[in-house]
Amino acid sequence: MTGRDRIVIVVITALAVVAAAWLLVVAPEREKASKIGAEVSTAQSQLSSAESEVNAARSAQAGYPTEYTSLVSLGKAVPTGQEVPSLIVQLAQATNEKQVEFTSITSGGSAGGSSSSAAPAAASAGFTAMPFTFVFNGSFFNLYNLFQQLNHFTVRTSAGALQVSGRLLTIQGVQLAPGAASGSGKSSGQLTGTITATAYVLPASQAASTATATSPTGAQTTSGSASSSPATPAVIGAPR
Repeated sequence: MTGRDRIVIVVITALAVVAAAWLLVVAPEREKASKIGAEVSTAQSQLSSAESEVNAARSAQAGYPTEYTSLVSLGKAVPTGQEVPSLIVQLAQATNEKQVEFTSITSGGSAGGSSSSAAPAAASAGFTAMPFTFVFNGSFFNLYNLFQQLNHFTVRTSAGALQVSGRLLTIQGVQLAPGAASGSGKSSGQLTGTITATAYVLPASQAASTATATSPTGAQTTSGSASSSPATPAVIGAPR
């Protein structure tokens, strides 16, 4: 055997050893490393998704008091029941503030006038209409201020948010008439204002406001005062 043959045999043997080492050691380890890499990538993806869910949950938790307060406010504007006593209380409070006499409230009747187009919109929203007739006595300016307050029980701010201080009312019409004369036959200077309006009730099947006025920790109670943001009425105003 020549020296050249010995070299060839040595080279072939070395290649065989390298090939055997590759097949027995390196290849399985590379396959294992590739598999582990895929598992790490999947775990990182799951971790990223979990972190996003945690951040979303923390954001929702931070906004919960505000959302809860809004829910209670909307339930005050459109309750799931008729809540006529609470409406009377709201009207009585408003008349006391404006120095107007609250004479009577009549339920039922047809809601007509220039705002009758609000009825189909209310029906499409799932609201049940409750027509009322309110009668008040007072001076012209006091009655005017009262009507403005009733018209702003529920308002929409310039930012699109709702501010609720009472029932949502659609005012169909306002009538003013001279008040009763005094015993001497002279005019008392008082006027009788009659408002035809519609309140609304949310069907129980759509009741989102099962929340009560008891707010969770951190929730702010809605007040009747208007915010500094410019607001436009969310109800239809009385015809001028």
